[in-house]
Amino acid sequence: MKRRRLLGLAAALPPGTALAQALTEAQRTEVIEILRRALREDPSILREAFQSLERAEEEARAEAQQRAIMAHADRLFRDPEIPFKGNPQGRVVLAEFFDARCGFCKRLHPVMEQLLAAERDVRVNLFDFPILGPQSLLAARALLAAQRQDRYVALYDALLRLREEPTEAAIRREAERLRLDWARLRRDMDDTAVMQRIDRNLALARALDIQGTPAILGGTTLIPGATDLATLRQLTARLRG
Repeated sequence: MKRRRLLGLAAALPPGTALAQALTEAQRTEVIEILRRALREDPSILREAFQSLERAEEEARAEAQQRAIMAHADRLFRDPEIPFKGNPQGRVVLAEFFDARCGFCKRLHPVMEQLLAAERDVRVNLFDFPILGPQSLLAARALLAAQRQDRYVALYDALLRLREEPTEAAIRREAERLRLDWARLRRDMDDTAVMQRIDRNLALARALDIQGTPAILGGTTLIPGATDLATLRQLTARLRG
């Protein structure tokens, strides 16, 4: 019984706590020996300890992420500067972080189209999050420049359907097909205000601990990756509730 108590005490206390320091040298030695013997006899103890630690870290990260979403809710869901798809007065507002080069974002694109077609009270705010290299950044600059011609969504749809790299030539072809003023678009792409918008998106993603694309946010929920329509509809139903 004494050994069980000592083992439980050792497992519960982090090194350096006052109670741990209250143990005598002999007790600490005994505890260490009990732990070593237990690990030799049942290595699953260590695995379970690591799993418990990982669960605690995941829970702490999720809680921190929820607090961050609430802290930035105005920017995510209510900022009129942010381009969007769907109902301008949507009762349900989602936020999507995407990279125009991201294959998973391209996979999610038709799913989001299905969601917006099925649920007419949904608005999706679009956040350029160019993390896959220089051409991702080029595409983000083009999209934000296109917003000045009220053609952000049209170019967004074109680039997400694109099955080639978004080079300047490809972007120009799609822009001209959509009847954008290419000379103006190219000039606006170099405007420092466009890069400042992108920097704000990058900073927001860091604050939210978004580690990849796509990422969908609604309420205090973050769904990473290319999810399915059923999951999105569950989210929107929960938000309406």
